[in-house]
Amino acid sequence: MNTVNILKVLMNLPKSEFLHAIISNRKGRAGLIIVTFFIIIAIFADQLSPYNPWVQVGPPFQPPSLQHPLGLNDVGYDILSELIHGTRVSLMVGFFAALFQTLIGVPAGLFAGYYGGYLDEIISGTIDTLLIIPSLPLLIILVAYLGQNLFNIILALTILGWMGTARVIRSQTLTIKQRDYVEASKAIGTSNIRIIFQAILPAVMPIVMAQMIFEITGAILAEAGLSFLGLGDPTHKSWGMMLYYAQQRNALLLGLWWWFLPPGLCIALLGTGFVLIGLSIEEYVNPKLRSI
Repeated sequence: MNTVNILKVLMNLPKSEFLHAIISNRKGRAGLIIVTFFIIIAIFADQLSPYNPWVQVGPPFQPPSLQHPLGLNDVGYDILSELIHGTRVSLMVGFFAALFQTLIGVPAGLFAGYYGGYLDEIISGTIDTLLIIPSLPLLIILVAYLGQNLFNIILALTILGWMGTARVIRSQTLTIKQRDYVEASKAIGTSNIRIIFQAILPAVMPIVMAQMIFEITGAILAEAGLSFLGLGDPTHKSWGMMLYYAQQRNALLLGLWWWFLPPGLCIALLGTGFVLIGLSIEEYVNPKLRSI
């Protein structure tokens, strides 16, 4: 099966059905509203931002006012402008890290579950080994070694984040490959690759989508945590970097709530939005969850 056919299979998946599953669910609707709100802010950050977040516009530590609703930081940057531009960075890191984790984890899980044998042992052994190692210390080491920029942060999150998806997809593949229509495809001589991408992949796509949503949340939180520890990209505004500089300048001790509270709330709210969407997809996949 060539790449063009694989892409056709992916493009023909019932996306509208998943969107209906999200919209028809109260959790999904709430999550979709929250995430859409932040996506709009990220897209139109330049237009919505009242000031350039890299330009001093007033005296340091100025409290909130009509001119600066969230005040100014220690160097006179408008905090609201930083918050708006930080939305773009946090969403970008979350989306691309989750995308790359999915692109690695899904094929790994499919091939391990379908072929079994030595390939399954190698992939499962790699997954188990990486899952045993505490992820946060290893993530810190990787970013510190690779360098503090967004690409390296995304790369480190990808290296350490694909295993959960691979394990879930492997377990589902083990079940699906025993079904009658898969056995029938084998009996008529359909190639293994075609069976994997035309018969098994569409069946696991709802789980893939739910897993990716949760991975976006995890990546956003991880980037914020790394930035708070001083391992973020200093050339980009992000919510984590805002918290880092607030902590460095003792904003909490000085009671400068307008500096550290807004980015913390945005991280929590955006993460909640993605979790609600993921839960709505899980309820679509497993109707038993709807009564919980």
